[in-house]
Amino acid sequence: MDIVILLIPIAIILAGFAIWAFFWSVNSGQFDDLESPAHRILYDDDEDLIPEDARQKKDNPEPENQDQDTR
Repeated sequence: MDIVILLIPIAIILAGFAIWAFFWSVNSGQFDDLESPAHRILYDDDEDLIPEDARQKKDNPEPENQDQDTR
């Protein structure tokens, strides 16, 4: 029964730390944007992995098939 006297203050301290950590994370903006970090991996910059012939040029968005039709 003596251990309860020790465990109750430890539990109160841990609960206080958990509440402080929760409010700190909310105030620092950890939960402001929950969607975009999950989608950011889909838009990762992988220009170096795409072969040169498969890349679409940003300057000329027209497909190459139209060049063959005009010849």
